[in-house]
Order: sequence, then structure tokens, then C-alpha cells
Amino acid sequence: MKSALNGKTIAGLSIMGFFVLIAIVGSWIAPYDPSAMSGDIMSPPSGAHWFGTTQTGQDIFSQVLVGARGVLIVGLVAGAIATLLSVLIGVTAGFLGGVADEFLSALSNIFLVVPALPLIIIVTSFLPDAGDFLIAFVISATGWAWGARILRAQTLSLRQRDYVEAARATGERTWRLIVFEVMPNLTAIIASSFVGTVIFAVLSVITLSFIGVASVSNWNWGTILFWAQNAQALAQGAWWWFIPAGLCIALLGTALALINFGIDEYVNPRLRTSAGGSKVKMRVGFTPVLRQEGGRS
Repeated sequence: MKSALNGKTIAGLSIMGFFVLIAIVGSWIAPYDPSAMSGDIMSPPSGAHWFGTTQTGQDIFSQVLVGARGVLIVGLVAGAIATLLSVLIGVTAGFLGGVADEFLSALSNIFLVVPALPLIIIVTSFLPDAGDFLIAFVISATGWAWGARILRAQTLSLRQRDYVEAARATGERTWRLIVFEVMPNLTAIIASSFVGTVIFAVLSVITLSFIGVASVSNWNWGTILFWAQNAQALAQGAWWWFIPAGLCIALLGTALALINFGIDEYVNPRLRTSAGGSKVKMRVGFTPVLRQEGGRS
């Protein structure tokens, strides 16, 4: 079996690690205060300003460095809270069954139909000074239901397995059955759910900042795009104002997608490549077949 740390996963983790490092040290290594104005107005990239300046002389490179923290805080915090809720509710509902399953499933169904982005816009409109953690909490409160449904379905198939029944026959308590027998088999699915929620949270906070709903005084990549759009940077040919932030968003999304692809290959045996070179080839209209290199199928 091929290791879960394949090329996609390594590339994704490397890019993600770079942005996490920038989020930690960005405010320390930024050459200027991101809000400080200067006389270098709409200056293209140069030795003094690597990413150029805005119409008020603000250094865009400093804004990109400082803005990484807000994006990652919202993404990681929302992903952690939503994943925790989905595990608690989904696994509990699937393992216990009965009335608990019906109640928790109904709760999941309610949150499934709650429109996440409009709710976030309403909350942030009433609270214009909403910080990153409040936005992360609102995103996680509306983003856990899909993961809970998936975990419930998987738990329903695992709770009747022979090894779980054997552990139950020895008198193991319910919480030990869940933690030590069921949860290890859900690790990859939980990780994939976490990555998916982080992607959703990152795109949500950038969208909120870009449309001006979130506080534009807190720097993140969406805030940079908000001010660039208001100043009509594209019409003025100031490509350096929006391209760096856009590339950072694209690279972060690519990193998270690569990590998710790596997890999918680990979870789904049909996507794995064995050490001997066998691979499942998917073709439209045909059943996947296992082919061996150097031999017939």
C-alpha cells in the first residue's frame, strides 16, 4: 500500500506550512505598517516596495504578510470547531441509534438547510466590529452538519463489525467502544472533513471582506481586494495591487485541495497505487479493473 504521504500530500503540506509560518511571523517581518500612508502613491513593485503601493502609499507586501494571519485563524478555528461538532454529533448518533439518533439526525438536517453565507452576512452586519474568532464561530456553527451526516453513516456500518461486537461482549463501556474501536477507522474521514471545512471558511471570510461586510480595518487578503476594487485598480492598470493577494488565495486553496486529494487516495482503495505498480484505472462507461505492470489483468 502506498503511503498516505504521496506527492500531492507533501506538496500541499509544504505550501500550507509556508502560509502558517507567514501567519505567525508576518507582522514581525513586515517592512512597514500595513495601514501607514506615504508619498509613494500607486508605485509599481520596486526594491523599496516589493509588491508596490496603493493610492495612499500603503505597502502591499506588508498587507499581504499581515493579512495571512486573519485568513488562517478563521479557517483553522472554524475547521476545528466544526469538525469537533460533527464528530460528537455524527458518531454519537450513529453508534447509539434509537431516540438519540433520531434527535441528532433531525438537528443535523435543520442545520443542513440553513444558508451559511447569508447568515454570516446578517450576523456581521449587526456586529460591524466582529473579530476573526466570532466569524469563525458562525462559520463553524453552520458548517458541521455535512460532516456529521457522513460520520453517522460510516458509524452505522462500523458498529456491527465483529471486532466491535467482540469488545462489547467483554463488557467494554460505550465510550471506550467509540474511542478505541470506532474512531480509529474514521480518522481519515474526519481529516478530510476538517480540510473541507477549512476551505469553506477561508473562502467565506475572504468573500465577506471583499464585499465589505466584515470589518475592513482588519487586514486580510479579502480586505486588500476590497480596497483595490474600490480604487478601480484594474482600470488604472495597478495589477500589483490585486495579483499578489489573488495568488496567495489560489495557492492556499491549491494546498488544501492537494491535502484533501491525498486523504481521498488514502481512504479510497480504488485511488491507491500499490508498491508493485498496480493501479485502478477509471474509464467512463466501464467497470474499473486492476491492471498489473508487466502482466495481464
